[in-house]
Amino acid sequence: MAPEADDPDAERLAIRKRAMDLLARREHARAELVTKLAKRDHDADEIEVVIDELAAEGLQSDARYAEAAVASKSRRGIGPVRIRAELRSAGVADADIQIALDEAEIDWDALAEAARRKRFGDARPEDFPAKAKQMRFLQRRGFDGDQLAAAFDD
Repeated sequence: MAPEADDPDAERLAIRKRAMDLLARREHARAELVTKLAKRDHDADEIEVVIDELAAEGLQSDARYAEAAVASKSRRGIGPVRIRAELRSAGVADADIQIALDEAEIDWDALAEAARRKRFGDARPEDFPAKAKQMRFLQRRGFDGDQLAAAFDD
């Protein structure tokens, strides 16, 4: 246990400082912050109180984390299916995920085609095994069936 454990205010201040340090670097999901702070042997109840305060002050937001993740991952050629799965595993609510995906205004079909071209070049696959390989690649990147079809349309 941290030395601040004897003084609840000092413990809460230490948790807040560490949480603010993490949030200053990048957005974090609530569950991610809880996990990182718990690794530092802080009291779980105090962690929850501090994160509630940060959320109330607008300093921590799962919705903002989802928006940042969608923007970042889509720039790397990751599709919406995989982004949704990764955000769910980070503990972000489905409603926040859906809003972030909808508001991103990304042409997922064009992104799928761009990811295919970047990996395999401009030439279309000449036979079924080559096309299947490219489709599996795009599926792993998180694109759905409609986006796969769009990536191979002429």
